[in-house]
Amino acid sequence: MTFQEKVQAVRSKHEALLTRKNEPIEGNGIYEKYKFPIITADHTPLEWRYDFDEKDNPYFMQRIMMNATLNSGAIKWNGKYLLVVRTEGADRKSFFAIAESPNGVDNFRFWEEPITMPEDVIPATNIYDMRLTAHEDGWIYGLFCAERHDDSMPNDLSAATATCGIARTKDLKTWERLPDLKAKCQQRNVVLHPEFVNGKYALYTRPQDGFIDAGSGGGIGWALIDDITNAEVKEEKIINARHYHTIMEVKNGEGPHPIKTAKGWLHLAHGVRGCASGLRYVLYMYMTSLEDPTKVIAQPGGYFLVPEGDEYIGDVMNVAFANGWIADEDGKVFIYYASSDTRMHVATSTIDRLIDYCMNTPEDGFYTGKSVETIKALVAKNKRSLP
Repeated sequence: MTFQEKVQAVRSKHEALLTRKNEPIEGNGIYEKYKFPIITADHTPLEWRYDFDEKDNPYFMQRIMMNATLNSGAIKWNGKYLLVVRTEGADRKSFFAIAESPNGVDNFRFWEEPITMPEDVIPATNIYDMRLTAHEDGWIYGLFCAERHDDSMPNDLSAATATCGIARTKDLKTWERLPDLKAKCQQRNVVLHPEFVNGKYALYTRPQDGFIDAGSGGGIGWALIDDITNAEVKEEKIINARHYHTIMEVKNGEGPHPIKTAKGWLHLAHGVRGCASGLRYVLYMYMTSLEDPTKVIAQPGGYFLVPEGDEYIGDVMNVAFANGWIADEDGKVFIYYASSDTRMHVATSTIDRLIDYCMNTPEDGFYTGKSVETIKALVAKNKRSLP
């Protein structure tokens, strides 16, 4: 095969992948998943991976390999569905790149170049997992994890620190980097609330003792910030706590910013527990009050979405993670989630269904006896209602 024939074959295969139609699969009444992942490493532009100069690349090798596309922030922009994708190269470094779709479920194409993210005073070794918030102040904010080596342990090459990086934009192309969030502990997952609260910026935090371990961090926190251009967590309270022997025993963290509805704020979060195969990441939901966003008014027991089938396999197995969703004006909700730190998927639902799920699904009773009582109550109800 000639060089040009190889080029044509790769381009044809790539175009077929990008234009592949996606199909919903049978759901559970709460949401529908889709047949194919929406973004994989193979979706990244060929120009990012290949040198198309035959003289410099006579064997038509991939000069830069891509490993994964995961944990994407999401926003509706100019009528298109945009994901700010955590794109990871073979060198283990992640960067942000925007992929755009006309319908939110397929035909995602990356913009021509990755995002150039300005550095903070101390450059980060790695940045990832951006949450996007179109704030009422007129800016679009991206909050993400900025990872650096922990220089207090120079001989431990796995020792790391996590801070919250903050950037903002008006067009998703040019980004202004603000100083990293100042906090008394490590903050790996931080989300900006879309509205001012008592005239201040509000953050959902996840206080951690270390880079991996939550330690004394009790769950999803809440902090009010005076100045987003010099953000500092001075006071923090836990609004969604971790619990023993639940899906959020080890860690939990806010996903994307919550969706405002007539009945309250809809929240999507991740919970982590330990099991024989390592850590299991699942998604769960809860709702908070419109009048007081720190007050939980509904929280279904157990998980909302878990990795299934091929989703279970990947770089870090048994993981479902989401930090982006989009609510359309007609009430349809696109939930963007990654599986096993490898690829992106979409599930769709509606505002009404998600509210119904949150407000009418039994809460976790925290021990077996309560779980049995809940099931028996449903059995008795069905006996009364069925002919």
